Formats: sequence, C-alpha cells, structure tokens
Amino acid sequence: MSALAGRGAVVTGGGRGLGAAVARALAKAGAAVCLAARSMPELEEVAQAIREEGRDAMALHCDVSDPHSIESMLRDAAKALDGIDILVNNAGVAPSNPLRRLTLEEWNRTFMVNVTGAFLCTKGVWEPMIERGWGRIVNMASVAGLVGGKYIAAYSASKHAMVGFTRSIALEAAGTGVTVNAVCPSYVDTPLLDAALERISEVTGSTAEEALARLLQREGQPRLVTVEEVARAVVRLCEDPAANGECIVLDGRGEE
Repeated sequence: MSALAGRGAVVTGGGRGLGAAVARALAKAGAAVCLAARSMPELEEVAQAIREEGRDAMALHCDVSDPHSIESMLRDAAKALDGIDILVNNAGVAPSNPLRRLTLEEWNRTFMVNVTGAFLCTKGVWEPMIERGWGRIVNMASVAGLVGGKYIAAYSASKHAMVGFTRSIALEAAGTGVTVNAVCPSYVDTPLLDAALERISEVTGSTAEEALARLLQREGQPRLVTVEEVARAVVRLCEDPAANGECIVLDGRGEE
C-alpha cells in the first residue's frame, strides 16, 4: 500500500495539464485530492473522472493571485479532507516577451501567480503540517529556474525564486516530518506551452512548430516531457520521507 493512502492533497492549477495529471497520480496512489483553480467546469470534469475510477476527488475555486481566495480554498479543503497533508503548488503562468515589450503589469502578475501564490498556499498549510509531524510540499518549478531563457525573463526569474523558496523552507522543515521539494521540468507537452509558442510565433513571425523545434534544439532536449512523467516524480517525492530540498530535473532524456 502506498504511503499516501488516506492522505489529503491539494493541487493548485488542477484543472488541466500538469495539475490534472498530478491530481490523477496522487489519487491513484490513494490520496483524497482537492483540485483548485479558477475554472470550475474544468476542475469538475477532472474530479469526476477521478471519482469514476473509485477515488476521492473534489473541486474548489481558487485564484492564487487573491490571498482571500487562497484562504477560503484552504479552509474548505482542510475541512473536507480532514487536514491537508500534501500541497502541490502547480498553478502558474508562462508569459513570453522580449525585455523591450515586457511590461511591469506582466512582470508583477507572473510573480503574483508563480511565486506569491505558492508562498501564501504554503503559509496556509505550514503550521498544521508541523504540528502533525507529517507533510509534503512539492513546488512546480522549471529548468528555467536553474538557467536563463530567451524571451522568458519574467517566467525564468519567477521560477528561480521558486527554487530558492523551496531550498530555503526545506531547511526549516528538516527534522519535522515535513518535506519540501521541487520538480524542474524542461518543456512539457501542455496547453501552457502551446500558449507560449503562440506568443513566440507572434513575436518572431515563425510557426508554432518552428518555434518548438528551435526551443528543443537550443536546450538539447530530444523530446517534450510528458505530464505523466512529471506526475510520477511528484508522487515519488511525496512517498519518500528522506527527500527534502531536492529539485528534480526532467529534461526528456530519461523515462517516458
């Protein structure tokens, strides 16, 4: 039996792409899952699919750029799950613009969603996890959080912040029974990537296929990472009590 059986998990950005895959994987491992995002129809569809497989899942509205929305979601999730044991900070945006076109509004929103939202969600579950002596926090970072990337200054900077946040609070969690880790995928086959490729195409005048080929070539990435690979990495980090402060790189060179 999985170490996650009977645990309660919250996955932000759970209505599509990586978040939906992570929620399905955690449910398969035995956790009861709360999917949180802004789009309730998408969330309900994923939650219903999980329930049809005989697993526990629910959907809650949450805008991670709104502190009050986060507070309300975590309160309702903790009540429904009888405590939040696992938090996956997956919600994010991935704008792409050359610096000359990057606005302060776009910069601030990227950090609000990608970093501040994760900070607030983590703050909301931290003390109860410490008190119970068990908890798993997994942050969705990126290879862009370890290296730079052309046209993604805001995104890359936000993911660097996520990596630093992960490593710092992992040190605070040491010895408490709570672990904090991050997954750093390279380019993943998700709707978020599709939207980013469309924006790159608009800026460069290339097709989305050409933009993707250049991105993969530049990174030396043989293929897109699948959402299932990322989800399996998240589950492994949650199951391993010795994993703390790790930033797992997924770059398409290993398993599929």
